[in-house]
Amino acid sequence: MKKLHKCQTDKKLCGVCSGIAEYFNIDPTLVRLLWILFSLAGGAGLLCYIIAAIIMPEA
Repeated sequence: MKKLHKCQTDKKLCGVCSGIAEYFNIDPTLVRLLWILFSLAGGAGLLCYIIAAIIMPEA
């Protein structure tokens, strides 16, 4: 069973994007670019990233 957690190997800030990419088996760069677009589109992406960094467990 797969679990969503922060990634420790490909960690840029907190490992949230790479953890999400690992969970969905996609490239972490794609997740980071999407997160930047969501942040620029309305600012909700930054708030979601902070919340995810707080609640996602470590690997």
